[in-house]
Amino acid sequence: MTNVENNSDNAEQIKYWNAKAGAIWVAQQAHLDHLLAPLSEAGLAAAKFTANESALDIGCGCGDTSIALGASQSSGSVTGVDISEPMLAHAQVRADAMPNVSFEQADAAIAEFSSQYDLLFSRFGVMFFADPEAAFKNLRKALKPNGRMVFVCWQPPSENPWMSLAGKAVQPFMPPAATPPNPHAPGPFAFSDPAHVLAILSNAGFANVQIESFNTPLHIADNLDDALYFQTQIGPAANAVATLEGAEKDQALNAVKEMFRPHMTSEGLDLEAAVWIVSAENEV
Repeated sequence: MTNVENNSDNAEQIKYWNAKAGAIWVAQQAHLDHLLAPLSEAGLAAAKFTANESALDIGCGCGDTSIALGASQSSGSVTGVDISEPMLAHAQVRADAMPNVSFEQADAAIAEFSSQYDLLFSRFGVMFFADPEAAFKNLRKALKPNGRMVFVCWQPPSENPWMSLAGKAVQPFMPPAATPPNPHAPGPFAFSDPAHVLAILSNAGFANVQIESFNTPLHIADNLDDALYFQTQIGPAANAVATLEGAEKDQALNAVKEMFRPHMTSEGLDLEAAVWIVSAENEV
């Protein structure tokens, strides 16, 4: 596979995930894996990874889904790829006792593949390509002739209160955008429009593209303070912490807390999440 340093198209993402973001996700790994477990399980169930198959886990991060795939079939092999060195190092430690699971630092958009995998899988790892159509054309080269792909991506922010509520709360405190945001720009919600996803995959040569909706509540935290802390580490509130200072930052964080308060129950804070589970086949 091609080392990430050889690629310039995704340079901004490579820098981002190898700096502070990678370290934060490593620190939050246990919480994030628990939080996202219902979504991971739905994606893995759709993948139907079976004995003696090989899988490539794209944007594997700290290795949660790679480990789950490897554990489901001891006779199958799993390779996790990501651009983040700190996250991969953490993944390798977690999977140290699993000989059928390995990790490589590579940019899947340009990595050199042979037709060796039965399954391409990703949980929230394919929405960050600078040129998604070219990236998926390249990924299709990794599939065997009868191979398949399954990935999980976010539906629009309006369908994901677990992320959008904090963003709505801090919005009045943030400077206005110089230009309207591009809804298809690399980022968590780049694939929120299923028509856009269908066009990308069809143009990349995939066949029988299926896009299924999956909704579930996510358990954010047991109490309000922990919910706020988590949101200041990852998500829109984290941007507020990074860019605001003094009283303005305090006001923004208090706004997030008050936005969450009506949703608190005796069990903690649970908010709705919605994803697309996308499947496709190699067109030969």
